Amino acid sequence: MARVLVVDDEEAIRELVAYTLEREGFEADAVADGRAALERLERQPYDLVLLDRMLPGMQGTDVLRRIRAQGRLPVILLTAKAGENDRVEGLEAGADDYVGKPFSPRELVARVRAVLRRAGGGQGAAVLRVGDLELDLKGHGASVRGRPVRLTATEFALLRHLAEHAGRTLSREDLIRGVWGYDFEGDARTIDVHVRHLREKIEDDPARPRRIETVRGVGYRLRREGRA
Repeated sequence: MARVLVVDDEEAIRELVAYTLEREGFEADAVADGRAALERLERQPYDLVLLDRMLPGMQGTDVLRRIRAQGRLPVILLTAKAGENDRVEGLEAGADDYVGKPFSPRELVARVRAVLRRAGGGQGAAVLRVGDLELDLKGHGASVRGRPVRLTATEFALLRHLAEHAGRTLSREDLIRGVWGYDFEGDARTIDVHVRHLREKIEDDPARPRRIETVRGVGYRLRREGRA
């Protein structure tokens, strides 16, 4: 049973989200601010954090950066600011996904399950190799020329999808369907942000990528040989 930490300063939202998750078979704890969330995370393990972007004292994006500095625990941002720049800022800070307020409980649960699914590794073959890039599908790890690379759950899922279709150009719509697995209501910049993060982690020179190529006007392609 997956355990979720809900972080929101509005009591009604905390109670609604926790109740919804528990009704769907999750364990849910709830806190009202970022510092309480970080303290809770130090004391006990969670599988995912639902984090309000606007919190008293410490902003949700600052909490997210602290969480991300410690590892790849999946985080979904809850935000009343649905503008493109606000979404991109959350992704830049390391969010795996975001849900705009007001949200439907059904959508929220779908997104939680999708992110947990991406974080849970895969079945079948244990290792996927493309050139000097290696993905550990069961351990959910990645390495380049034997050097471990720390990825978020969404970055790993995106890289895996590209690797499973190495040599093939995938549109942003292909990547959204393959990674998110549900009707995603974001925009193309969501994919672009995650691709940029991947390049910063796996490319020798992110400004001149040799592994993940941009196919102008179409999307992205992972080179079969990994690098030139």
